[in-house]
Amino acid sequence: MKWKRVDNPDVLDQRGARGGGGFPLPVGRGGRIGGGLGLVGVLVVIAIQLIGGGGGVPFDVERGFDSGVEAPGRPSGIPPGEDPERDLKDFSAYAFTEAQSTWRAIFRREGKPYEDAKLVLFRSGVNTGCGSASSAVGPFYCPRDRRVYLDLSFYGDMQNRLGAGGDFAWAYVIAHEVGHHAQQQLGTSDEVRRMQQDDRGEANELSVRLELQADCYSGVWANTVFAKGDLESGDVEEAMGASEAVGDDRLQRRAGGSVNPDSFTHGSSEQRRRWFERGYENGEPRACDTFSADKL
Repeated sequence: MKWKRVDNPDVLDQRGARGGGGFPLPVGRGGRIGGGLGLVGVLVVIAIQLIGGGGGVPFDVERGFDSGVEAPGRPSGIPPGEDPERDLKDFSAYAFTEAQSTWRAIFRREGKPYEDAKLVLFRSGVNTGCGSASSAVGPFYCPRDRRVYLDLSFYGDMQNRLGAGGDFAWAYVIAHEVGHHAQQQLGTSDEVRRMQQDDRGEANELSVRLELQADCYSGVWANTVFAKGDLESGDVEEAMGASEAVGDDRLQRRAGGSVNPDSFTHGSSEQRRRWFERGYENGEPRACDTFSADKL
């Protein structure tokens, strides 16, 4: 994916000057990210987090919901010359900025108001409007404060644990979380939570439909990247590979357990890839109506 460094005040770097490092990320032609980061957590943590966090309350594998993990140090950025994650940080900021721009334009076209989300980069732990969370929860969106939370170490987890490396695989993750913000702005996530409270038996299926819609929304954004001529060879395949890698069925197998479709909250690998592909091919949010679809 072709990209450039941007200065976006909606990107809040709270990693501070403390904590562990990571490794330099050499950037090649077109800004493609290479290299890797340090691992965080174990596979079972990844299996629990399932990329998404659209429901609003982070999960910590050791302590459960709202674990009370404190963010390390005073929230502050790291000077660019001292930041081993600078390239990954800047790419993340660009992907977030472009995804926001896409949704801003879509809402404007439909005559609807749109309030920008913010991206919070943190390390180890963070306090949010949805409670406190450790980095074990992976990327997530908090609808109460309208922020996407991202520990850059998850890039290494995707690449080394899930086999889903590449810059556009990472961009898919960010676009998925911005898709949750679009759902919040449209009132979709609030309606889903109300329906889940009214019918507990349908809670998991409703969660799957919400997550698959966010996957489709990330595909809509990928379509705009294609339209601008910024996609590079292999980018879409990277995103599709990432969507498959975080399917409930694949993660349950990798965690050493049996596959239990009734426990799915984000969708199978096949479903996640298919809905991303649908958004990418159509380029329109109306193609992402997972709630009216008879077959997911």
